[in-house]
Amino acid sequence: MFGLLTYHVLTLLGAPALNIQGVPNRGGNETTLLQGLLNTVYATAGIVAVIVIVIAGYLYVTSDGDAARVKQAKNAIIYAVVGLVVIILAFSITAFISGQATTGNGFSYLEAYYV
Repeated sequence: MFGLLTYHVLTLLGAPALNIQGVPNRGGNETTLLQGLLNTVYATAGIVAVIVIVIAGYLYVTSDGDAARVKQAKNAIIYAVVGLVVIILAFSITAFISGQATTGNGFSYLEAYYV
């Protein structure tokens, strides 16, 4: 399943950069391909972290006071939150480096999305 998803994501992200016939060219290049790939990885990791938090919350609520299950649920929540922080930091660092590399303006890459 992962391979199938990865194939389609790579095809969609790489098609404009590689000028594949029948796919509209949005002016992409290797940098936009890498940015799109990283954004896909960050989004997937963020979704997984949120799902883990929800499942851990369910485990916490249904633990019925069992100390081992409560500890397991708390650890899962802590690990998922730490993972989200790492994802956000990784996104910020790559966005800054990408902006510096392409335009010389740190977070200019984000302006296309948020401004």
